[in-house]
Amino acid sequence: MAMLRAVGRVLAVWAVGSATLAVLAWLLPDFRIESPDGDSPTQIAVTAAAGAGAFGVLSALVWPLLVRAVLLVPALVLGASVFFLNGSLLLVALQFTPDGRGDVTPSSAVVIAAVMSFTSSATSTALAVRDDDAYGRRLARLAGRRRRHAGDPPPPTTPGTVFLQLDGLGHDVLRDALTGSPPAMPTVAERLAPTHRLVPWRTDWSSQTGASQLGILHGSNHDVPAFRWFEKETGQVMVCNRPSSAAELERRAVARTGSRGLLAGDGASRGNLFSGGAEQSALVMSVAGRAGTFSRPRSGYFAYFSDPAHAVRTAGSFAAEVCRELRESTAARLRGDRPRIKRLGLYPLVRAFATVVERDVAVAAVVGDVLAGRTAVYADLVGYDEVAHHSGPRSKDARKVLSRLDRSVRLIADATRYAPRPYRIVLLSDHGQSPGDTFEGAFGLHLRDLVRAGCGLEQGEVPTVRRRGGAEARGAARTALRRPEAGRDAEEHACAGPPSEPVVLASGNLGLVTFPDIEGRATLEDIERRSPGLLTALTGHPGIGFVLVRSAERGPLVLGAGGEHELATGRVRGTDPLAVFGQGAAEAVLRADGFPHIADVMVNSAVDPATGAVFAFEEQAGSHGGLGGPQSFPFLLAPTGLPLPEGPLTGAETLHGVFREWLALDSVPVVRAREAEPSPSSTRG
Repeated sequence: MAMLRAVGRVLAVWAVGSATLAVLAWLLPDFRIESPDGDSPTQIAVTAAAGAGAFGVLSALVWPLLVRAVLLVPALVLGASVFFLNGSLLLVALQFTPDGRGDVTPSSAVVIAAVMSFTSSATSTALAVRDDDAYGRRLARLAGRRRRHAGDPPPPTTPGTVFLQLDGLGHDVLRDALTGSPPAMPTVAERLAPTHRLVPWRTDWSSQTGASQLGILHGSNHDVPAFRWFEKETGQVMVCNRPSSAAELERRAVARTGSRGLLAGDGASRGNLFSGGAEQSALVMSVAGRAGTFSRPRSGYFAYFSDPAHAVRTAGSFAAEVCRELRESTAARLRGDRPRIKRLGLYPLVRAFATVVERDVAVAAVVGDVLAGRTAVYADLVGYDEVAHHSGPRSKDARKVLSRLDRSVRLIADATRYAPRPYRIVLLSDHGQSPGDTFEGAFGLHLRDLVRAGCGLEQGEVPTVRRRGGAEARGAARTALRRPEAGRDAEEHACAGPPSEPVVLASGNLGLVTFPDIEGRATLEDIERRSPGLLTALTGHPGIGFVLVRSAERGPLVLGAGGEHELATGRVRGTDPLAVFGQGAAEAVLRADGFPHIADVMVNSAVDPATGAVFAFEEQAGSHGGLGGPQSFPFLLAPTGLPLPEGPLTGAETLHGVFREWLALDSVPVVRAREAEPSPSSTRG
């Protein structure tokens, strides 16, 4: 019976392809499938069937080989070249029509092949929706995977776990998205009580993906003080989303813990900065930074684009997202929204890459991992974080992205029904985002200008590095374009000023000031002898919440406009500058003070305790990287049967320990996805 259904689907797809080919031949003047003297309708139908059949066979047999042959081509170029390769297959296929009746120009062949791929894919999917086995095979093909064959070892009966990281989504924003009417994320809303529970957790001082994900996947984020920092002994800037830096940070974490990571063994890492020790990885930054492994992170693109129909759908969604961004940014300018963030240039393309291409490829890889029965899968979906940086964490733009991410969660949940083992799905985020104006927008100067004034330097003499939002997405796009170290030379050149001058770096609302010519960490006493006005200029500015320095006599000190906090003793003089940042702030700052590569002066912006607004030292409408507001409170949504420790969850390393315990459990029941008919296009935007 299954064989008859499969044959029926093939015939139906062939018929639709033949009809599509005939209609296009009638519509397009430079495409014909009949002789110059004309043919009967029957002959035209036979010719169309021959052309469609040949095209289908070539697509099935030759297309995967072509994609693998061009795997070393930059991924975005590959996404564009699929149309031309597909058109080439059609030109070859028309050679199989009776008596050479097929004739088309190369430009029309590209269009015709794209339309035929789309209609054939849509027909195949529509026919497979009501057939569980067929739909499972469709999902497997979506990820370029094959199901287990006869003779393979039996699949495990213990549950696997899928960790889906919704990058940058804060606990409060998610809670509101789930309780609205209607909810922005209905699939996720269905997973609330009684089957799942939603809890916040608190990040470390460095509230950004590099620190959080390294701690979660490798159990240690020691010595990650920010998203970027200057290391005096090498004279280089470490950047978490730079492949070489990510590889080094992962190496340090493994050396410190003695463990390969959370995903060691039968795990998979998809779209992350770090591998977690997984043998299966795709779109992973640290893997791209290892010698001789550059093509491995990009193998996920082959898994996705090996089906030419995916290129058509993704390209359509990509173009729609670019248009959406242009429309939304224009509306924001007309409304006079603040903060006003530059959203032209390459940003519309970066946004579309993050919210469409990277999402689709990562989700397809996760579906394949589920169908392959892997024990643990960890994937990062960065679309919300990218849009929230430019539009704001609670903007309508960002809310729309959440709705599309919800459909991605639905597709993965549906795929677990066809997996060879039961699965738990755990949703989490790595940090939140805090709203607020930029430091420059609010006060008319950059952090480097303030440092320059405090050091008594003339304008333009202090090197600095400023980055716009969307660092994770930009890094992934550079890797896809085979430019993984793009920006490195410029970044290091910016820090290569005279050694007597400080290096100023920004990581959201966290600033770092380093004196390269002072060996080791500069003390409070060193700084006051060298630049007696610097600390006063910083602490006295209304946009600065506090600075951290180390005194040779008193240890780590947090200084503010109205007082100071001596971290080693807990003694406070005047107004505690950390009080407004909430419980746990002192512990987070004290922990970071012990990092070997912490900056000489750490600068955290001020925060509005009523709104949680901060001042970003980068050009961001929603920012994260330091303390203040919702950025420090991401979420964890997990089945209620999975145990959580008593008290608040604090620090990414704590989550690593919790997740390790969960992976060791084999008796917690798995909540299956509801038995509604799945939507085969549920990841499309």
